[in-house]
Amino acid sequence: MSTLSSGLRAEPSQTETMGLLLLAPALAASWIAINLAFPAFAPTGIPSAVTRLAIHVAILAGLWLGLSRSDFSPSKRVIVWLAVAVPFTLWLALVWNLALSGIFQPAAGRLPKLPIAIFAPVIIGLFFLLRSKSIATVLDATPATWLVALQVYRIFGGLFIVNWVLGTAAGAFAWPAGIGDMLTGIMALPVALQLASGTESARRAAIAWNIFGLCDFAVAVTMGTLSTPGPLQIFGQEIPLSVLGSYPTVLIPAFAVPSSILLHALSIRQLRRIGRRTE
Repeated sequence: MSTLSSGLRAEPSQTETMGLLLLAPALAASWIAINLAFPAFAPTGIPSAVTRLAIHVAILAGLWLGLSRSDFSPSKRVIVWLAVAVPFTLWLALVWNLALSGIFQPAAGRLPKLPIAIFAPVIIGLFFLLRSKSIATVLDATPATWLVALQVYRIFGGLFIVNWVLGTAAGAFAWPAGIGDMLTGIMALPVALQLASGTESARRAAIAWNIFGLCDFAVAVTMGTLSTPGPLQIFGQEIPLSVLGSYPTVLIPAFAVPSSILLHALSIRQLRRIGRRTE
């Protein structure tokens, strides 16, 4: 089949694609410029709180919209939504509280706790989300574009480059993590637009985008661990305090990163299910 399903829109024009390719970099550049112009604003935690809550609400709203398109009964929709929303929200509250208490702050001679905050939720989440038949049903009912376009928020990863400019993050970590995040966010909308056309090539491009986003995290987590004060540190010894483990920046690796990894995994599962249906 030439398309993933029938009744989808025609392939987007070059103007539409280029428009989105220009929009996301403009937003990323604006975000970096604001943080450089007002360096005292980000440490207040206000921008982080606003963006984190907005993304949280967007994810849960998208879940509900997907459920509303499924064949589940109204009561089943509420049960499935709560089964995801309650632990997801409690997880955010727990990480936020731990971040405020300074539990993730690195120290020389002590193994960093941040990798635990990243990988434990991913392992637990993947076990349940990728095995759940209810989640599979929701994915089948949800437009594949949603899980891709949602991660446009990755442009906010440019904050790491701001931290490097301000001397609070090692360049060995900040540049690959910041650029990788921004590229993932910049490409999210154009990839989603192409995916809306329903072509097989667009589906493969979306899978490649997901893999790129996951590789970005692999590099960022590795370089972050190697540039954070502790027994594993190799880079960034000239920086006395790493903001990577401090509030509010720590909310990115402690919550946003594992959340995004789970979104990538769900998107790949969804795209593979689409591929099997169209073979």
